[in-house]
Amino acid sequence: MEEFKVERYMELLETGKKYAELMNKYQCAIMEVETKLKVLNAEFSLQYDRNPFESIKSRLKSPASIIKKMQRKGQLTDEASFARSIEENLYDVAGIRVICAFQEDIYRLAELLVQQDDIRLIRTKDYIRNPKENGYRSLHLILEVPVFLKSGKTPVKVEVQFRTIAMDFWASVDHRLRYKKDVKNEDEIVEKLRVCATTIAALDDEMQQIRTMIEKD
Repeated sequence: MEEFKVERYMELLETGKKYAELMNKYQCAIMEVETKLKVLNAEFSLQYDRNPFESIKSRLKSPASIIKKMQRKGQLTDEASFARSIEENLYDVAGIRVICAFQEDIYRLAELLVQQDDIRLIRTKDYIRNPKENGYRSLHLILEVPVFLKSGKTPVKVEVQFRTIAMDFWASVDHRLRYKKDVKNEDEIVEKLRVCATTIAALDDEMQQIRTMIEKD
């Protein structure tokens, strides 16, 4: 029965009009936040002759990932209210990753973003000042932004992750290694990754100090 339910929800997410409209809302929310970030980037470039971020990456959570997370939350229940349940229970369907050169720019950019009066900050998770046990570092914000459709204004949640280039490199390598099967010496690899994360954090601090010294001259 559960297997049938999963297959049915997968079909809905992949082919249902209601879910296509839902994903369109999330895609529009991504565009709204990306535009705001690009405006801030342009302003920084004009005023300070530098850019606060190097790149922006975005994605919509895949149907398989949505169903897996909803299943874990015990929300694969009522088909009629499934779309609403996704909006209420998942905060990371729409995701944006902002890659900065310097840690200082992460906090400045995040501060300027959440100060905008049409953005509501729902939650902050600071894994830079409080890294995960495995060494993962990033600043996560859950934001609610207005999306303007022909039916009117609707609030949509977006997760924005801020990382330095070094943090993003570490996270990308860690992600690839974690999904490999039958890895030998797993405990040793986990420890090495943790040490690498500490080294990368120290490198970020050094680079920040160097920039501060240059800007003081």
